[in-house]
Amino acid sequence: MNNKKYPVKALAAVCATLALAACAEWDDHYDASVGGSDMTLWQTMKQQSQLSDFCEVLEQTTVFRQHRKTGVSYAQLLDGGQSFTVLAPVNGTFNKDSLLRLAATAQGDSMVERSFVLNHLSRSNVSALPAVQEMRLANTKRIDIGGGMVGDVRIATPNIHAHNGILHVMQSRVPYNYNLYEAMTDLPQFSVIGEYLRQYEEDEFDENNSLSSGMVDGVPVYVDSVVIERNRLLEKVGLLNAEDSTYWMVAPTTQGWQRAWEEALSHFAYDATVDKRDSIQQYWTSRALLDDAVFSMTIQNSPEDSLISGQYDRRHPEYHVFYKPLSEGILSRAERIIHCSNGLLYQTSEWPFRPEETYFREVKSEGEETALVLDYNSCTYGTRIFSADSVSENGYLDIVPATATANWNATFKVENTLAGSYDVCAIILPKSVYNPLSPDLRPCKFRAQINYVDEQGASQSFNCGNTTFTSNPLRVDTVVLAKGFTLPVCNYDQVNSKISVRLTCNILARETANYAREMYLDCIYLRPSSKEE
Repeated sequence: MNNKKYPVKALAAVCATLALAACAEWDDHYDASVGGSDMTLWQTMKQQSQLSDFCEVLEQTTVFRQHRKTGVSYAQLLDGGQSFTVLAPVNGTFNKDSLLRLAATAQGDSMVERSFVLNHLSRSNVSALPAVQEMRLANTKRIDIGGGMVGDVRIATPNIHAHNGILHVMQSRVPYNYNLYEAMTDLPQFSVIGEYLRQYEEDEFDENNSLSSGMVDGVPVYVDSVVIERNRLLEKVGLLNAEDSTYWMVAPTTQGWQRAWEEALSHFAYDATVDKRDSIQQYWTSRALLDDAVFSMTIQNSPEDSLISGQYDRRHPEYHVFYKPLSEGILSRAERIIHCSNGLLYQTSEWPFRPEETYFREVKSEGEETALVLDYNSCTYGTRIFSADSVSENGYLDIVPATATANWNATFKVENTLAGSYDVCAIILPKSVYNPLSPDLRPCKFRAQINYVDEQGASQSFNCGNTTFTSNPLRVDTVVLAKGFTLPVCNYDQVNSKISVRLTCNILARETANYAREMYLDCIYLRPSSKEE
């Protein structure tokens, strides 16, 4: 995903001029006078000495639009025609000096706006009633109001009506409730994870919804630019910054993340010929640790029994599902549960998965997928469908020698391998899968060669110990071609596969009566060598 970049020539010069005009436009959009007073919210608050600290922060905090200062303070905004509900904390219940110091810096000003000022405003007129209702704050957080409370904070004086909204005087500040993404990026115990997540933040200019004032020297000028905030990693893992979603997430603290990161990084090492290999390696390492760590609660049937991650695929139910997560599984070792505005964060000391459960998975090249056949000699082949639990993906490849004595060979592409040790296998089916009454009980006899590349991208091959393999003609036979074979580099998500397995029929003419040259190949199968057969 690439950023769209458009020139915004002369924008800085007009920003200050447009700020108050823009404020007036917002006034029209949000105008909803509630009556009861001729004073604005700002004038009402200024009359109350117990709100002087809050008013001072509002005077020094700038309104941001699309990440840019508008030149309008929140004091000016609340003194205009826009309608708000204000939750104003009384003096002495928050650190005014700290907020003012932050507001004096460019980045801090934005932080004060989102985490403090907007956390005490709502764009809707919300009265405090005996019955509890939900209120959406201006920073998109949701909070309950009613029964004399806003969340867990008591209202000192409710329902003070102003010309442009409603003021509730609060006994203390309303705590800012992190969402899951903010917890990852702001809480110190997750700072390393946050650094990786922030790398994938990007702003995309929305030309269709931006207001153009024409062209200057052939360059479009936008007086009101709309920018879409995106994080391309979260779009694949889960929208952890979405306030209208609900997730559970499990995440290790710094040392546990680092240990898991280093292990995953070693599996995603690409060869030297891969363009941008370092950034690709980091991206897939991040995905490896996060893909199964986030669970949307809208798709869970019984979270106490099992959790499925967003990567779950019904065609391969052996992955991305975690049983008894709370009592015995991945969440049971949580040291702390952090309640966030859009879900629960289970904090652990270690990444609670095994690589074989998540990213270091079995790899199969299905025989019936003829696009995976790179080359073949002295034979023909065809796909057959056979529905049975013992046959992978309900299909296989029938390899037929060109002549009765031809020793054929065929090479099969293997995709999405990682750097690491695999048991490389071929699964050979008996003739009975096609004809249960077949009299042919001869085994297949063949050799195998694994083709791969080294760290520099140079082609290498391994002849599987110069071993001749013989299949069992009476059952579905997993023939181990190489046990614990180490691929030095990763080939994950690459267009051009650099890993292949070559099978060569190896039957002497005099052995024809004892061995079959025709082979039913179910698949080429690589399993992590630490995983038992």
